[in-house]
Parts: sequence; C-alpha cells; structure tokens
Amino acid sequence: MEPYDLIIRNADLLVTMDLQRSELRNGWVAITGGVVMATGTGPAPDGREIVDATGCLVTPGLINTHHHIYQNLTRAYAPSLRGTLFDWLKTLYPLWANLDAEAVYISTWIGLAELALGGCTTTMDHMYVHPRSGFIDAQITAANEVGLRFHATRGSMSLSEKDGGLPPDSVVQNDDDILADSARLVAAYHDRSTHAMVQIALAPCSPFSVTPQLMTRTAELAVQLDVRLHTHLAEDTAEDAYCLSQFGCRPVEHFENCGWGSSRSWVAHCIQPNAAEVARLGAWGTGAAHCPSSNLILAAGLAPVRELRAAGVPVGIGCDGSSSADSAHLWTETRNAMLLGKFRNGPGAMSARDALEMATLDGARCLGREGEIGVLVPGACADIAVWPLGGIRMAGAHSDPVEGWLRGGPFNPRDVIVNGRRVVLGGELTLRNVDEMLARHATAAHALQGN
Repeated sequence: MEPYDLIIRNADLLVTMDLQRSELRNGWVAITGGVVMATGTGPAPDGREIVDATGCLVTPGLINTHHHIYQNLTRAYAPSLRGTLFDWLKTLYPLWANLDAEAVYISTWIGLAELALGGCTTTMDHMYVHPRSGFIDAQITAANEVGLRFHATRGSMSLSEKDGGLPPDSVVQNDDDILADSARLVAAYHDRSTHAMVQIALAPCSPFSVTPQLMTRTAELAVQLDVRLHTHLAEDTAEDAYCLSQFGCRPVEHFENCGWGSSRSWVAHCIQPNAAEVARLGAWGTGAAHCPSSNLILAAGLAPVRELRAAGVPVGIGCDGSSSADSAHLWTETRNAMLLGKFRNGPGAMSARDALEMATLDGARCLGREGEIGVLVPGACADIAVWPLGGIRMAGAHSDPVEGWLRGGPFNPRDVIVNGRRVVLGGELTLRNVDEMLARHATAAHALQGN
C-alpha cells in the first residue's frame, strides 16, 4: 500500500466530531490529496510527512460563521468605542467609504492570517461596504494566498440616510448593480464541488440598510443560482423599533415576508428573537452565528443560544467585525460561548464539548458544508488543528482534556492544517511575507483613519 501524504499520530486525544462524537486516545489521522482517508488509535500507518501530536489535543479546524474582516483597518478606533450599535455604525461609515481594493486585499490577508493563528480553517466574510468595485475579487485573491477555506458573501447596502436608512449615500448602491455583481461573482468563483476552497453567498447587510425589494430579489436570485443567504437579524432593540416603524412588523417577520425563512439562510447575532420567533427559525432550519465578544462589547444583549439550539437552529460561532470584537481568535470566541452559555442559563447549560460542537459541526451546517468540514471522518476535508496541552496552563487538567483545553488557556494551536497543507507550523505562520504585509496594512489603516 502506498504511504499516505500526511499522518498526524500519537495524539493524546483525537476528537473526530463524528456521529458518535468519538474521542480517540493515542489517535491518528491519515490524509491524502487534502482529504481525510482514515482515523484510528495505536500504531499509525506510513506517511510521506509525519506530524507528531504527542502531548496534544487534535480537533477539526474551527469554523468562523460571521466576520467583517476589512474592519481590522479601524480596529479599536477610539471615537467609535462609546454609544449604541447605531452610534458605532454612524461613526465608522464615513471612514469605510474610503476603502479601495488594496485596503480590502491587505486587510483580508492579515485577517485570514490572524484567524489561522487562532485555529480557524474555514471562514466566511460579510463584505457589505462597496464604495468601489472589485472588493470580493480582492478578498478571494488574499484567501488563495493565505490558504484558508473561504466563503465570500457579497454584502450590500441600498437604503441610505435620505431614504430612511442608516448608512450615508457614499456607501450604498442601487439594486440592479448589486444583483448583477452578485451573479457575476457566483459565475466566476462559486465552486460547487465537494472540498471546495471558495464559495459565494449573497448577503444584504441588515433590515435598516437595504430595501425590502432588495431583500426579496436577493432571495429569489439565491434560489435561481442555488447559493446561500446571509444577513444580520434581531441584533438590537433599535432594530426592532426600526422594523416596526418602517415595515409594521418585527425583524423576523420581515425576514419571512422577504422570502428568507428557509434552511438556505443563516443570520448573524440573533440576540432579540422572542420565543415564537425562535420556534419559527428552528422550523425553517435557518442557522445563526453567535458572536460572543461582540455581544459583550456592544452590550446589545446575549443571544438565546440554548433556546435556539433546542428549537433546531444550527448555531455556529463568529468573530464578528474587527471594529467591534477587535480580536479574530476563534478559540477565544468558543470559550466565551461556553462561558456566556453558563452565565445565561446556569453552569450545566454549556459544556466545552457543546461549544466545540458549535465551532465545528454547527458552523459547517450554517455554511451548508455538513459532513465536509468540522469533522474528521473518511472523505471529509483535511482541516485540522493541533493544540499543545502541556505546561502550566494545563497543570492538573488530566481528567478531561477537552474541558481543560477550553476552561484553561489561553491556547493557540501548534499546527493548523487546511486542505492537507500546514498553514501554521510550530505556532508560526508558514507564509513568508508577513512583515511586508503588516507594513502595507499599517499604511492602509493610517490612510483610512486620516492619521
């Protein structure tokens, strides 16, 4: 038998996230052609390349289900740090109106590198500010260079301040231009094959920044093109008030009225749904991206994660924008999801394994990739994180490595493998030009902030 391309062996614990939630002591994973071929325990088969995971926890790579990567150009921007969600947006929209393709490319490159260092192997990005053309193309170029699996969502804003919306005229587009570019991007980049590295979804920004007509037409186009749908929903009580005044209904009903109530959709935040709305989301199979740090920083409330999951809603985990959560580290978000679950519903309401399931399996369901990513079984994508468990931070945590990994820390992965290729090795990026890219990012950030 020919040796496998890559073998990860001697893992203290290998968490496969398969149907049985198997956890294999002294586990191994065999990879060929960017695909998991086999897993097991004990002596591993031969491989052309060997990763020794002695002393490590091995998990599927973590999945980021909501982000605005370009916002790392205004990370922790001081004037935006006070006030409500709407105040925060109004402060930053004028800066983001100055984005160009270079800024989007370099912010995406740095953002994806940051995500990889936190154990993320698949991310989406919600790019909804388009004062100029070519932004999604620039993002996909960056994703190809960094090597993460990437779901680009063609975001949009069409309802400006003069029409009763929140964004200024400088960052909105008309419906026809948005839909034409959406169709172009799907034709150019959307890979429908198993193990795809790039896919496209359609993503009007929010009920207060797009017209109902655009929401409806986008849902129709998504059905026609057979791609997924994403938007913000039920994020803030101000959104409730806006929808009631403008549309005569709450956000979830508006979402349904525009044709979005289906398993094709996943939404960001979902902080404010009432019990009946939670049940409707579950009946549709609509997914939700829980963004714990963003919930805390913007203080808009805490998503009812336990209730959503009980209703059948796939709840993934998201980093959200780098101007609200500020840190794109998915281990941190997974830990915060566990802690907030306990805080909201009691100490037994959210375990480390529940949070890991959200960051892997449920994230895959949100992105429409169930069985492909977020799991280590034969035929799945070879997207893997290797977490070192030794040292002071794990001292005493021998009885349960998974609980110890998420309750202790902070932890960074030693190795991150995407599509069978190591993106992080020994805790460092394998990319050669990080310093150069950081310098370019600094130039773009200073230009955007006017200093």
